[in-house]
Amino acid sequence: MRQHKPPAERQQSEAAPLHIALLTYRGNPHCGGQGVYIKELSRALTELGQRVEVYSGQPYPELCNEVPLRKLPSLDIYNDHFPGRMPGFWEVKDFSDWLEVSTYSLGAFPEPLAFSIRAWQALRKRAGAFDVIHDNQSLGYGLLRMLREGMKVMATIHHPITIDRRLEMAAAEGFGERFSKSRWYSFTKMQTRVAKRLPRVLTVSQASKTDIRRDLGVAAGRIGVVPVGVDPDVFRPLPGVRRKKDLILTTASADAAMKGLSVLLAALAQLRLERDLRLVVIGSLRPGSPTARALARMNLAASVKFVRGISSREIVEFYASAAVAVVPSLYEGFSLPAIEAMSCAAPLVATTGGALREVVGPHGEAALLVQPGNAKELADAIARVLDSEDLAEKLGRRGRNRVLENWSWKRTAERTLEEYRALAGRGSSPGAGGTEGAGRS
Repeated sequence: MRQHKPPAERQQSEAAPLHIALLTYRGNPHCGGQGVYIKELSRALTELGQRVEVYSGQPYPELCNEVPLRKLPSLDIYNDHFPGRMPGFWEVKDFSDWLEVSTYSLGAFPEPLAFSIRAWQALRKRAGAFDVIHDNQSLGYGLLRMLREGMKVMATIHHPITIDRRLEMAAAEGFGERFSKSRWYSFTKMQTRVAKRLPRVLTVSQASKTDIRRDLGVAAGRIGVVPVGVDPDVFRPLPGVRRKKDLILTTASADAAMKGLSVLLAALAQLRLERDLRLVVIGSLRPGSPTARALARMNLAASVKFVRGISSREIVEFYASAAVAVVPSLYEGFSLPAIEAMSCAAPLVATTGGALREVVGPHGEAALLVQPGNAKELADAIARVLDSEDLAEKLGRRGRNRVLENWSWKRTAERTLEEYRALAGRGSSPGAGGTEGAGRS
């Protein structure tokens, strides 16, 4: 017969700090949202009084001083200096190393699987130490080993990588490139199998929830929606910085088809017929990518600058000086670049891809919205902002207000903590009002 705790004892148990292991197979703080998510969520959870440890592969995240980093070194095949290197036989020391190098040799992306095995090997040595294991989208088979051994495991899926795969396959040129991409994205089969078997999955928007249900087959009742946040004290307007009328800014965590950079370049080519403009891309250019080919084809190399590895302060200065910020993505699960631009009061042009309409407002309150993949619509919207200081000011003000009303990392952590307590048996199950939708900060 189930024993019910007295109300006072139950409240004390629910309020006790949790010990949380946050897992991320890579945590680059300067490229992509994974490092930002881990850094800010771990900090905010710690400020709420929780005990958090981060387990990460390279590149490692930057964490606040109170959060210990447990390094799980990979073979670092995709390092910045020699990306795609083949490890030497002397580097392969255990089963996870063998998995990583053999999967890579077959043309597939090996990091999620190998990291999940390393994480399982590390956490089983600390059996019972953690109340919750929270994976950040590795979705490797090692998570299922953790479940079998009685660990409480959940995962965040920012969006299904199956969407990246479809868009990359559509953009591929020729049989060879399509075959190569098909092998590379074969890890999505593993992620689908693992996601279906996890007791709880978090995602960042209603659009992503719909896509996870459709692509990964996860039941709706096992998906919680907890939007990410932004620090409005860091990403803020800089009144003393003048906007440069010729500067367009965009952020691309990866030079991939999904980010729509080729579409933005086509829009820039149209705009440059009548204007002298330049584009700054916070991100990296991948040799041989559709973006690189588009730059050469449209003769835009002199007008486009890629910057990477810059600080949050430098990003804020770019937003302050840009005449318009653009999110040209074909799809976004949420879009940190959109809310960072909005928080800086930068005039924003965005597509309606994925969750972007949720982020900027269903009626385009905080941005001019265009259809994904339509270069002419994108060029026309950018021109409208460039030609109207009143419109630019209005979009920036509305964007800042929308961020202040809806998103903060503290609120993200509070709602994530509700999910942890429910999984750990230390609280009630989050209701629809607790995790569905954007919510208030």
